[in-house]
Amino acid sequence: MKLYLCGHDDRYAIEQLQLALFPDEPMEPCDAPFDGDGAVSTLFCGETWLTATAHITLSGKTAKATRRMKTAQADIPTRRRLLQNAYYDAAIQLRKAPDWGSLSGVRPSKLTTKYMLEGHSARSAQKLLEKNYHVTSERSRLCTECSSATLDAASRLRKDDISVYIGIPFCPTRCAYCSFVSAGIEKAGKLIEPFLEALEREIAHVGALLKASNKHIRTLYIGGGTPTTLSTSQMQRLMQAISANFDLSELIEYTVEGGRPDTLSFNKLKTIRSFGCNRMSINPQSMNDAVLKAIGRCHSGEQTVNAFHAAVNAGFEGINMDLIAGLPEEDEASFAASLEKVLSLAPSNITVHTLAMKKGADLYFARMGLPSAEAVRNMLDHADRRLRENGYRPYYLYRQKYMSGSFENIGWCKDGFEGLYNIYMMEEMHSIISLGGGAMTKINLSDGTLERFHNPKYPQQYIERIDEILEQKTAAFALLP
Repeated sequence: MKLYLCGHDDRYAIEQLQLALFPDEPMEPCDAPFDGDGAVSTLFCGETWLTATAHITLSGKTAKATRRMKTAQADIPTRRRLLQNAYYDAAIQLRKAPDWGSLSGVRPSKLTTKYMLEGHSARSAQKLLEKNYHVTSERSRLCTECSSATLDAASRLRKDDISVYIGIPFCPTRCAYCSFVSAGIEKAGKLIEPFLEALEREIAHVGALLKASNKHIRTLYIGGGTPTTLSTSQMQRLMQAISANFDLSELIEYTVEGGRPDTLSFNKLKTIRSFGCNRMSINPQSMNDAVLKAIGRCHSGEQTVNAFHAAVNAGFEGINMDLIAGLPEEDEASFAASLEKVLSLAPSNITVHTLAMKKGADLYFARMGLPSAEAVRNMLDHADRRLRENGYRPYYLYRQKYMSGSFENIGWCKDGFEGLYNIYMMEEMHSIISLGGGAMTKINLSDGTLERFHNPKYPQQYIERIDEILEQKTAAFALLP
């Protein structure tokens, strides 16, 4: 869909909304007026009134909407919302209104968290989303519930706390919905040893920087990829390096993303647990073997059950399990059956994702057998009801581009088992020092802004650029307030 801006340059705000409202229409920015299908977003700034207008033409049908406000009241965020609301008003004349209304950001709960921090009630925060952003009552409720969990998690933070993330960019195979890894382990396996050597250098370097600072690690998360693609001895080597270089005495949460059940032996789980890791994530995505085969997973539902029991026997109390709504070959009944099998295990956490069609993923090109947006909504609503009935509550959520139905990912937990790293990272509550492949360090500056430092995504680049990465880490630590 073409997009032309007139009288303003707030392209990102309109593009993100257009992507959410018309996900199947390719984006095409234009620098001049055009004929045919597309959208025009116009802003006229008069002496008294600021007027935003949107014209959208789709398949020969045209819709128009206008919003106005007094010019004197128009700061940048308010002006942006005016533009988005005009676009939204026009769009819903052509398309069904989405559950998230005109909100297009990754972190919708940041709005409600900020509002509640200012002293407003959860109910007032819900009304804010529903009135100003056209969010449905179901989604606004989720937002405020997650914001309440965020405020509770914030009370456990101290001024000098940070979190640490370590990325292991290897997987047994590449899932059909994923664009992250360039190849499965059968092709990239030869890079594991040199990658670990480079990572050990980064761990030692960051450990020295931490000792010279007054910062304390509050949560530590080993993610990927699939970290447990590493052998038991390689996992032991990695975790020994962490223990030798980092002071973990004030750590309250230590997570390893187990991911694939077929990578989790009892011995590997026991080894991980012996280093103080108290939270394991086992991610079946589905318990339907036909669905697992369709998405390129090499494990079965039975292996997921076995991995869960092995983790319990290894001493893990905090266990998260992921499911994805919207996978190919999975209808509403199949998703509900997968959820019931996971609920029967009673893990401390269940995260329900919505399939995101990432560019570069096999599914993005194939578009094979995917459920409709309405079916995905029904899956999510069913999960919401059943999880609440079984004593779970939502504690964090986020959205992604190209999600089925433009819905959300939600982390659910039993009382006392909130994934703190997930909250601190998603709500950007303090600095995150990130190591390894594809890792992004975020430094929370004194003025409330963020400074980001990216590690290379692919193992070969990470290995080759390790000296540059170490210099970057030194620069990042110099910015810590």
